[in-house]
Amino acid sequence: MAPTDETGGDVASHYDELDPVYRSLWGEHVHHGLWETGSESPLEAVAKLSRHVATRAAIKAGDRVCDVGCGYGATARMIAAEYGAQVTGITISPKQHAAAAATAGHGTDFVLGDWMRNDFPCGSFDVVIAIESTEHLPDVARGIAEMARVLVPGGRVVISAWMASSAPREWQRRHLLDPVRREGRLSGMGAEEDYQRWIADAGLELRSAEDLSKKVRRTWPATIRQTIAGFFRDAGLRRYLLKDHPRNLAFALTLLRVWLAYLTGAMRYVVFTAEKPHEK
Repeated sequence: MAPTDETGGDVASHYDELDPVYRSLWGEHVHHGLWETGSESPLEAVAKLSRHVATRAAIKAGDRVCDVGCGYGATARMIAAEYGAQVTGITISPKQHAAAAATAGHGTDFVLGDWMRNDFPCGSFDVVIAIESTEHLPDVARGIAEMARVLVPGGRVVISAWMASSAPREWQRRHLLDPVRREGRLSGMGAEEDYQRWIADAGLELRSAEDLSKKVRRTWPATIRQTIAGFFRDAGLRRYLLKDHPRNLAFALTLLRVWLAYLTGAMRYVVFTAEKPHEK
């Protein structure tokens, strides 16, 4: 799938403009939740997804970890605290960076910047994780190649991504996927075979591709319920959502579209684990 002309500035403005909504509804973790038993609260579910990624990455004490698209820094702080790693998070959103930097603690560092133009030296990290950030990249292949570049030989990459199905129907593409891409600034949303190709082209060896679609799709009805409750409970959020701004007004419709995309199979969620080969 060819990259579009979506720019980093578009992604940054999207997250900065919706900052009050994201922080009110998602809190520190701005990503899907993982419902393994079905009884988890939304907060427990998002933490489970972060830990699942850390487990797939085999993170251990002393590892140098890069969190690409770190958001408000919650996953980075969790990994530093629970696994003893040294975590560097990078986000393109000034508001997210300010929040992350304000809560940085031992073992964490946060950088404001565009991953596509990062200046990390080659071989800087033992692990690179990207939780729902590659979808925003204008050139996912190059973004993954950058992950390979900054890894040491034998280093691990875990990419957690929501994506289009391999063969969506025309109505799914027109009424669900295309609007979600446009409204969510998801220029890099590909399909599983695209990611497998991008990973291989970056010189990485794919170890696993785990479909978690059924375990994460509960995120969207939960978020819809939180949005409705927040509308009536939070005067500030209510004023924000009612502002005459197309991007803000489209937010609620996007939630429903994503849920329907998962339910109809138009969208999937896959966690890819790959490794950089040792030099021969």
